[in-house]
Amino acid sequence: MGADGSRGTGASEQLVVAVLGLGEAGSALTADLLDGQATVRAYDPLVPAPPGSVACSGDADAVDGADLVVSVNSAHDAPGALHAGLATLAANAIWADANTGSAQLKVDLAAVAAGADRQFVDVALMAPVPGSGLRTPMLASGSGAERFASMLRPLGATIEVVGEHPGLAATRKLLRSVFYKGMAAAAVEALAAARHAGQEEWLRAHLQEELDRTSAATLDRLVTGTYHHARRRCEEMRAASEMLRDLGVAPHVTDAAAAMLFDIASGKDGGT
Repeated sequence: MGADGSRGTGASEQLVVAVLGLGEAGSALTADLLDGQATVRAYDPLVPAPPGSVACSGDADAVDGADLVVSVNSAHDAPGALHAGLATLAANAIWADANTGSAQLKVDLAAVAAGADRQFVDVALMAPVPGSGLRTPMLASGSGAERFASMLRPLGATIEVVGEHPGLAATRKLLRSVFYKGMAAAAVEALAAARHAGQEEWLRAHLQEELDRTSAATLDRLVTGTYHHARRRCEEMRAASEMLRDLGVAPHVTDAAAAMLFDIASGKDGGT
């Protein structure tokens, strides 16, 4: 044990990790933890514990005796799991919430943990976990972030500690999601319309060519152009929405883009 009563990270001491949730992410993390010689106490009400782990009967049972708890069930289930787990969470253990949830959810969970005098970590998984497991890039913030990183890095985890404030890791992940998931949705919508118009092969090649030409200046060009030409582009996107409807494709992203451009052109947007 360390001077603060916490378990060390040396090879001579086996880390005990409770994994709550055994979906794709939880199962992949469990496999790597087991490969790293950690003891895994696993629980999921719908998924059997994998071979090599300790099958548990509930959240509180899984948490009992753990040095680290990784809650990766769902944002909906996270509060209930924490409330149940606090009954058996050791004083020197860490609760890490790795669910994709709002920053406020992470702040609220951290407050519950702090009320029980327990350390909490807001963990943001920054890429798909299947295929990467513990090597999945993670952001961590909160009172236990540094200890969380020191526990898992020796097992191959890729963790960037971004601060002591819970919710910061979640904020960074969701800000990134606005762009990447929005871009993905726009690509899906554009290609669906192109398919209906008999132009999918051309559009796919055109988009790939544009993506291949991206550079450090691309983001500035996109943002600056949007603000400088918002009024004209608003009309352009309204025409695109009309075309998609004629093609039988719901213009979800296109309508949203037109609405945002209208707000910018009308001075209602608080951006640059």
